[in-house]
Amino acid sequence: MHAQTLENYHVGAQPEKQWCALHTRYQHENLVDSLLRMKGFDTFYPTSNRMHIWKDRKKRMSEPLFPGYLFVADVGVRRLEVVSTPGVCTIVLIAGVPAVIPNDEIEAIRQAVSSPYPLEPHMYLREGDCVRVTDGPLSGVKGILVRKGNSARLVLAIQMLGRAAAVEIDSACVKSLEPASPGQEQRMDASPARFASNDPRQAT
Repeated sequence: MHAQTLENYHVGAQPEKQWCALHTRYQHENLVDSLLRMKGFDTFYPTSNRMHIWKDRKKRMSEPLFPGYLFVADVGVRRLEVVSTPGVCTIVLIAGVPAVIPNDEIEAIRQAVSSPYPLEPHMYLREGDCVRVTDGPLSGVKGILVRKGNSARLVLAIQMLGRAAAVEIDSACVKSLEPASPGQEQRMDASPARFASNDPRQAT
């Protein structure tokens, strides 16, 4: 019995990471991501590959999925280390503490970034047909289904920021979800969290 208790203790589920959002200076997302990683932080800097076309050439380039933002986990008592990092201008706060981004939103974006499907920024949606992906690399991901021409797209949101991204998907691989509950609707309609800056010259 004692051995079984110890085994259960060691294989027990790990606590979920506490993700928060940072606002960076213009085109400083990659720098901030690198510096925070060097300090030992777990970061998530989502990007998408987009084609740029000039008169004489075209090139596919990696761009921030949410320009000016990236995510860092488990800031805790090391908050000063984060906000003092060159390139960081604000951190999203609620009641004076870093606002927690739900893990399911972070994981949905992570799955979309690592999937083979085209991904790009998308306008934030407050309502629509809520679905769950039932097959493929995005299986289990929830979002809002929209159509653009002959293709379908799954819109994934970071509600705390009022930002979203869309990934192309086969509409046959999704299942409709029940309408959002009143509590969920209230959350969707809530304004994005306020920003607190470590530099008084920065606009919030």
